Amino acid sequence: MTDHRSKETAGATDRRWTPVELGDDVPRAAGAYSRAARAGGLLFVSGQVPREFETGELMADDLEGQTRAVLHNLRRVLAAAGSRLEDVVSMTVYLQNVGDWDAFNAVYREELSPPYPSRTVVGAELRGILVEVSAVAVAG
Repeated sequence: MTDHRSKETAGATDRRWTPVELGDDVPRAAGAYSRAARAGGLLFVSGQVPREFETGELMADDLEGQTRAVLHNLRRVLAAAGSRLEDVVSMTVYLQNVGDWDAFNAVYREELSPPYPSRTVVGAELRGILVEVSAVAVAG
């Protein structure tokens, strides 16, 4: 008997997690990854970057603007999956320049409220952007 499932869905029923369909408002991932995945009561959101979902255009040139854009995109993915920024329990932040930590943290404090999620900040080569954020949230 031939398995007619596509390569993308083959084995998906064997997994203990499922990709989250985010609707037409959030375009599909450009690469071989899920924008968000649900496992148990948690939602895992892939790294969000400061680019418009629809056009791929960079939303800002400076660290503060890119941080706001990244958090905006994170909110969009969370909302499409039925969660909110307040449901985030952990974030990983990637900075092109680790010297931008204070500037990032200032915007972060404006955009989020205590108690803050757990967080890790690392320096990374980000291919033309200044900041990227991935997150784990309580699933909505």
